[in-house]
Order: sequence, then C-alpha cells, then structure tokens
Amino acid sequence: MGLLDRMGVIVKAKVNKVLDKFEDPRETLDYSYQKQLEALQKVKRGVAEVATSKKRLELQKVKLEQSMNKLESQAREALELNREDLAKLALQRKKQLEQEIEGLNQQIIELQAEQDKLSAAEKRLSAKVEAFRTKKEVIKAQYSAAEAQVKINEAVGGISEEMSDVGLAIQRAESKTENMKARAAALDELADTGALSDLTGSKDDIERELSELKQSGDVELELEKLKQEVGKR
Repeated sequence: MGLLDRMGVIVKAKVNKVLDKFEDPRETLDYSYQKQLEALQKVKRGVAEVATSKKRLELQKVKLEQSMNKLESQAREALELNREDLAKLALQRKKQLEQEIEGLNQQIIELQAEQDKLSAAEKRLSAKVEAFRTKKEVIKAQYSAAEAQVKINEAVGGISEEMSDVGLAIQRAESKTENMKARAAALDELADTGALSDLTGSKDDIERELSELKQSGDVELELEKLKQEVGKR
C-alpha cells in the first residue's frame, strides 16, 4: 500500500468516526424506511400502469369485436341484395379485424402476466417494508431507552460528585466550629483567671492599684476584727 493510499484510508477512517459521532440511528432508520416506501410506491404505480394498459387493450378489443359483428351483418345484407362483391369485401375486413384481435389477445395475455409478476413483487416488498417498520420501531425504542439510561447515569454521577463536594464542605465547617469552640473555651478560662483583663488592658494602672489597695484594706480590717475576737476570749 502506497503512501497516498494509506493517507486515503486514514482520512476515510477519521471522517467515518466523525460522522458516526453525529449520526442518530433513529433518523437513519426513518430515512431508510422512507426510501423503501418510495420504492414501494413506484412498484404500485407500475402495477397500475400495466393494469391501465391492459384495460385499454381490452376496450379496443371490444370495439373490434363490435366492428366484426357489424361487418358480418353487412356481408349477410350484401348477399341478400346479391352483392357478393360487397359481402366478400366485408368478410375480408372482418378477417383483418380477427387478426388484430388475436394480436390484442396476445398483448393482453402478456400484460396480465406482467401485472401478476409486479403484483407478486409488490406483495413481497410490502411485507419486507412492514417487517422493517416493525423492527425499526423496536430498535428506536431500545435506543431511546438506552439513551435515557445513559442520561440518568450521567445525572447520578453528577449528583455524586456534588455530594462529595458537599461532604468536604461539611467537614471544613465542622473543623472550623470545633476550632471556634476551643477558642471560646480558652477565652472563658482566661477571663476566669483575670489574665484576659490584664491582656486586654481593660483596667488602667491607677484602677488596678486602687483595687489592690482596697483588697489590702479589706484584709487588714478583717485581720483586726479577728484579733479583737481572739482578744475577747
């Protein structure tokens, strides 16, 4: 295989792959069914045309037979009038018509055979088209069901991915909540020990010193009170 041949095969393969991607088998089946119906219509028109031609010949035959009867009557009448020459002429024309009728009969027989042949072909083709239509609808239904199943699976897959993202978000939220609780507990503990006040500097130095003096004064007063009580004993 030459280089150009290989390139041709590769291009055809890629084109077929692209076409296959965009092809909807349901549309292809409907198109094939439509083409078969058109072919069937052509066969039916052929049958009708043959039947029409045969009927036309049969009508022509009837007219010739009427003419033959008329010529025979004329021959009889000519003989009754002693005109044998006219009777002979009439019979000669009658003979010609007989030959034409024989020819018509042969054509009618041939057309009848052709009509029978086409009618049989039409029946076979009609059966095939009907079988194709039934199979086409089954395949289309199966394809639609498979297509719907694929879409459902894709949707479920999308939901699973979203749920995975939601799960991660919940984990992050729970982690932040725990951190926030730990921070709040630590602040409570610092507030209880007073360290938080010192750290925050909510009391200035004078206020803190006055508080310490007050606490010291209270201690001294309580000490004196205890001393007096002890001294009373």
